[in-house]
Amino acid sequence: MARRSGTPTRRPRVPLSRERVLQAAIRLADEGGIESLTMRKLARELGVEAMSLYNHVANKGDLVDALVELVLEEVDLPDDVADWEAAIRACAISAHEAFLRHPWACSLAMGTSSGRTTGHAARMRYMEWLLKRLREAGFSADLTYHAYHALDSHILGFTLWQLGHSAAAQGIEEAEGFAAFAAVFVPRLRAEGYHYLAEHAEQHVAAPQGDGAREFEFGLDLILEGLDRARRSSRRSRR
Repeated sequence: MARRSGTPTRRPRVPLSRERVLQAAIRLADEGGIESLTMRKLARELGVEAMSLYNHVANKGDLVDALVELVLEEVDLPDDVADWEAAIRACAISAHEAFLRHPWACSLAMGTSSGRTTGHAARMRYMEWLLKRLREAGFSADLTYHAYHALDSHILGFTLWQLGHSAAAQGIEEAEGFAAFAAVFVPRLRAEGYHYLAEHAEQHVAAPQGDGAREFEFGLDLILEGLDRARRSSRRSRR
């Protein structure tokens, strides 16, 4: 029998899955921060009862761990780049960009929320990849230990620093406008004798868009250059 014209067609309901749950959750976390993400809010977003979510995630901690895992999986681990510096540089920039896309994830990347002791599988793959690239490039075990910490702390530390400054700048911009704030703040610094701090503040005001990426890569390149010098020196001393 033909359907009467004007009768609404019901769309088939998309079945709930772990992938759908995680994709909706990461979208909510990106929009409002991980603190604002609740199981009830996520259920409303998906159009289901909150209890339905527990068929796909054990609890809020398990959900957060899974979201961090998704973010860490966005980090590029290039195995097709022969040069160790180029490969590690690409990986570090990829990680920095991933954490900027998901600002809530950076502080969570080193731990777990569900009580697991093994950590995030994606982070462990990253750690193994980085340690392997350093060792295969000729770094001693001891120098690899220090190199890993220098690189990892720059990726996570700089990103957290950048996110903090961005949040503060956004607050100023929303309150009174950054240019108006700087017009009052910089002369006050000079009047109180903070001449170099005033100069630094002016540089922040004049910095081009994307300055955070430029500064991240500046520090990263200094670390890589220093590590290469240390690697060469260590290899000469072992001869």
